[in-house]
Amino acid sequence: MLSEVKFDVLNARVTFKNVPLHSLSRFAFNDINAAYDAFKKIPGVDECIIIQTSSRVEIFTVSNLENDDSTDARRPEGKGLIINQMKETWQNNSSIEQIDIDHFDQTLEVFKDDDVYLHLLRLACGLDSVVVGKQEVYDEIKKSLEDSKKSGSSGKILNKLFDSVIRLASSIRDSTEISKDVVSMGDIALNLIEEKVGLDAKKKVLLIGTGETAAMVAKTLGQKQIPFQVTSKTIDRSTNFSQILGGTPMEFADVLAGFDKFNIIIVATTADYFVIDLERIKLVMQEKKKGTLILDLSEPRAVEESIMELPGIKLLFRDQVAEIYEENTKLKSGIVPAVEKIISKELPILSASMKRI
Repeated sequence: MLSEVKFDVLNARVTFKNVPLHSLSRFAFNDINAAYDAFKKIPGVDECIIIQTSSRVEIFTVSNLENDDSTDARRPEGKGLIINQMKETWQNNSSIEQIDIDHFDQTLEVFKDDDVYLHLLRLACGLDSVVVGKQEVYDEIKKSLEDSKKSGSSGKILNKLFDSVIRLASSIRDSTEISKDVVSMGDIALNLIEEKVGLDAKKKVLLIGTGETAAMVAKTLGQKQIPFQVTSKTIDRSTNFSQILGGTPMEFADVLAGFDKFNIIIVATTADYFVIDLERIKLVMQEKKKGTLILDLSEPRAVEESIMELPGIKLLFRDQVAEIYEENTKLKSGIVPAVEKIISKELPILSASMKRI
């Protein structure tokens, strides 16, 4: 009689939903191949795939439970043991700090078997990304599978899971058109700037902020290959943000002193005060010969309107971008239930096929 292979698929993840983006870079693995080797050394872990993007770091592992002497990971103490070792391995292969370790239990989400399959399907279909429907996350899942196959870290179980999910997600994306005409706040913001003053690599661009909106802008700037400086309340935030989203970090004090050097300034903060006001930039801007376009995407507004008294300043606000973005988001959210419905039909079939391995 064929002995049935019993296994557990685990997913441990830290995402933009519970960690600020500027902190997420600390959770990223500095050397992904070394991380693969380290996770596979955990007793009971046979396979591993890592998905690492600007908005998430996720680990998928398989614990093979057919050996009599292995800790049975289906028992709470067995699963707990593996999770603890995963945390320790994560710590040793990333730049997480003591504060992250202290809060690891709140930030780390851990799922098992069917919940993992559901999550991976939702992710591949674009339901769990910062911008709903974005093709990028699907491509990143495919790339993660290729990389782990190359490094020999994945095996029969995760390969089958990822291959099945990629195939299903591709068909769901096509049939529901959830990926069609997806635009982020960053895409719309930069289109507006292009329209008003033109946008090319010669322009000096500054991004103020390190949150989700700033991340969307940074991604679009990166795709257009436009260099930019990034600043925030602290240089640490800007540095962490730039590690995963590009840009050159700058001290905020230096930004104010050199405000006249920039042609385009995009402000995307969640501050509840004016980050840029007339008093702060009046002196430095008086000598400026060329115009400056400032786009304030913040909620509430972070740029004082009175700065328009200064010569050559053109000020645009979030409203001009938000309307188009919200319309697009509404369109996408209309498709979401259809995608969820197909996923709920496909999940039991996927689960059954995984059990048959």
